[in-house]
Formats: sequence, structure tokens, C-alpha cells
Amino acid sequence: MTEVPTAAQRRRTRPLGSRVASWVRGGGITTFLFFVPLLFTFGYFAWWPILRSLVMALQKTNLVTEPTWVGLNNFERVLADPLLGTAVLNTIWFATLALLIGFPVPILLATFMAELRRTRQVASVLVYLPVIIPPVVSVLLWKQFYDPSPDGLFNAIFGIFGAGPLPWLQNGDSAMPSIVLQATWAGFGQSTIIYLAALMSIQSELYEAAEMDGAKVLRRFWHITLPQMRSIMLLMLLLQIIGTMQVFTEPFVMTGGGPVNRTTTVLMLIYNYAFLQGDYGKATALSLLLAVVLTAVSAIYLRLTRSWSKS
Repeated sequence: MTEVPTAAQRRRTRPLGSRVASWVRGGGITTFLFFVPLLFTFGYFAWWPILRSLVMALQKTNLVTEPTWVGLNNFERVLADPLLGTAVLNTIWFATLALLIGFPVPILLATFMAELRRTRQVASVLVYLPVIIPPVVSVLLWKQFYDPSPDGLFNAIFGIFGAGPLPWLQNGDSAMPSIVLQATWAGFGQSTIIYLAALMSIQSELYEAAEMDGAKVLRRFWHITLPQMRSIMLLMLLLQIIGTMQVFTEPFVMTGGGPVNRTTTVLMLIYNYAFLQGDYGKATALSLLLAVVLTAVSAIYLRLTRSWSKS
């Protein structure tokens, strides 16, 4: 049986001049002209800093004096820093807590809101309110809530039940969980709205058929909601992993890395290298190491979940 060539195969066999003329007649130049500003903007603000960082990681520079080439010395000094291990463990601890608390909450809340009929829009507005508050403002607000004195909001509430006062941010064991709670509160609204939109796209006939078969809420959630939201959940989990591994604002404003470096994260270490020590080469080297780790984690994650996301 003779195989019929596809349209793409026929285009590839045509002469180059004919293909260029066809591209021009099809509006290719106009499309390219629209694409150039986007390409320039994205290249200048996204790709060029990445390429520049590759060079800076091999230099000793403070952005004022003439940089000098030091090869891999910046990477060696970063890996020899005794604070690096602490920062990595603190970052992993924050990411673990944030995933345990912050990943299931938006899913459960979106499922509850999907059951609402008349008050769903009001609930959506209320859930999204923390997101529109500037991050630094919300962190400072929660820092006041965590006031260790008996007059602090949380300690006052605990005092009603005869507990406390607790040193929320001043104790090494409670500082990181306290930061995670604030970060979860500030970010769960956005995830909830995304999950809610995914839930609204699920065909209602599936739920109606399950109800006719006598399936209760938990069975409908397990057999319909979760499988239908599998792809968006996997994507959101990956984005959350990347986001939590880059935490900076919350520990920086709330604790400054204390007490005794118990909340110092990798990004705070990069900040210290760059803006406290003025060693931008070292800061860039650590930034590249973090980027490599996140790229590897993302690749492994996508590889492991590829079959699951397609099924």
C-alpha cells in the first residue's frame, strides 16, 4: 500500500524559495514584526540576566570596581560556607511544612466552595482577599499578631483558655511553623480560586450519575473530583515546591533569619552574600546552584508523574 505524504512532508520537499514566498504571502512578515518586541523584551529582561549571571558566577565583583576572573572559586567558597547546610535544611523544612499545610487546604476549601450555590461569589472574594494585600504588609501584620507579650493577638486568644503566652517567633522550634502559617494564609486564596475553576469545569453529569448510584460526598470526591483535577493538582504541586524553595520575604521580615539562624533560608543567604558582604560573584554562584537543583527536581518530578498525569 502506497503511503500518502502529509501536508508537512509535502511542504518540506518544496524548494526553499517557494517556501519563503509562501511564508511571505501567508503574512509571515507581519507575524514576525509583532513577535520582535516581545522577543526583545523577554530576551533583555529574562534571558540576558541569566547569561550575565553565568559570567558573574566566575568573577569576583562588587559591581563597583573592575571584576576579576576567579574561575570556580566562588562555588568552592559557597560550598565551604558552614551556614549553607543550615540554610538548605531550613529551606527544606519550610517547604515540607508548607506543602503539608498549604497543599491540601486549598483543595478542600475549593471543594467546599463548589458545593455552595448562592454564596459562592462572596466566598471567593473573601478567600482571595489575603492575596491582594502586599506581601510585606501581611507579614508585618502577622508579626504583630505573633507579639510574644500577653497582649499579642494570638497570645490573648490562648490566654482565654489559660495557655501561653508563647514566644512564637523568638523560639527556634516554633519560629518556622509560625512563618509557614503566615505564608499559607497569604497564598492559599490564589490556589483555591484555581482549583475552584478546575472544579467548575468538571461535567455535572458525572456527579448526578454518582448521586443516582448512591455515592456520598467522600466517594464523589475520591472517585470523580480527584481524578478530574489530577493534572492541575500535579502542576500546582510543582509550582508550590519551586515557590517554597525560594522563600525569602517572610523569614527576612519576621525574624531576620533568627533565632540563631533557625529560619535562615537559601535566598536569605544569597541576600547576605550580595547586599551585606558585597560579594555578588558568590551570591550569583549560589543562585546558579539553586537554579540547577530546582531544574533537576522539576525534571525528576515531571518524569515520575508523566504517566500519572496522562492516565
